[in-house]
Amino acid sequence: MLQKNYQLNSLVTIPKRRIKSICELKNLLFTKLYFLYSVIALSISVAAIPSFSQQVPATQSIKDYPNHPIKLVVPYVSGGPMDVIGRLIGQKIQPQLGYGFVLENKSGAGGAIGTDLVAKSAPDGYTVLLTSSSHASLPIIYKNLPYDPIKDFTPITLAVNSVGFIIAARPDLPAKDLADFIADAKANPNKYTYGSGGIGNVMHFAAESFSSSANVKLVHVPFKGVGQALTELMAGRIDIFIGAANAILPYIKSGKVRALGIAANKRWSELPDLQTADEQGLRGFVYAPWYGFWYPAHTPIGYVTKMNSAILKVLEDGEVKRALFDQGFLTVGSSSSDFSKVILSEIAKNEKLATVVDFSEK
Repeated sequence: MLQKNYQLNSLVTIPKRRIKSICELKNLLFTKLYFLYSVIALSISVAAIPSFSQQVPATQSIKDYPNHPIKLVVPYVSGGPMDVIGRLIGQKIQPQLGYGFVLENKSGAGGAIGTDLVAKSAPDGYTVLLTSSSHASLPIIYKNLPYDPIKDFTPITLAVNSVGFIIAARPDLPAKDLADFIADAKANPNKYTYGSGGIGNVMHFAAESFSSSANVKLVHVPFKGVGQALTELMAGRIDIFIGAANAILPYIKSGKVRALGIAANKRWSELPDLQTADEQGLRGFVYAPWYGFWYPAHTPIGYVTKMNSAILKVLEDGEVKRALFDQGFLTVGSSSSDFSKVILSEIAKNEKLATVVDFSEK
């Protein structure tokens, strides 16, 4: 009689009881090994799933989608760049889909609150997220995000790029241009301060990218939003601010701040005399955040295709192109798969920068 306990591993343990025959032992081993094989097969199939969630067939007929307005979640306060983009595109989307967007601002935690709302929404095609390249920076800042920026979303399309962030200075800064500022900052580490809308947001990443590229050391002064940072810049209590062109442009034109340069591939027609960073010796420095649309994970592929096509047609509209350009944006448009590559590349770039800069929430 066999009385010993035989253990293949933790998944296939023979129970601690008397086994009456070799036949029973074989049957028991076969059952356990089949279970182990099933677990391994399941693990292999899961590992084969793409980085972004797999899309599933639509339960509602594609031709009948949508049959009511779609909620467009902007995870920031109203009046900001994404609000402008959402409203401009939303005004033109109804003729393409039959129903329009209902814009909803859900701000907080650097955009994480509104983004999480979409992540946890039903994948029925009636909740869409419009967010920026901050989608790729939030995982660096918040280590315990309630969602996964990759697995919990289905990319629709990259919509627009910024024309490039502007490096703006307090009105009485001695440096006459960006090259002059960099030279003085190199000679005097930590002499100058820069403001941002908060720890780890896109302005923080932009300024640290600039510091790294220019090989200068600046002191970060985070504020609760862009408005407060610009107020402090105009008052002369911080030295520079690097941010979205549309946010800074009115203050440049009114003379309340001074533009040192633009982090773009070419000059912006709204400020034709403002040289690019590259023109002033900072070779290759471009910082132009992107903005795009997402569904929750597992949204049917037919809905993704239909929404992608509708948004791309809106982005081709001349009136939309002009309105966005005047606000400092360039229309782009992309496939869902190409947009997924953009976000993965951006996350990798931010992770690399985070090895030398502490972006974590304080």
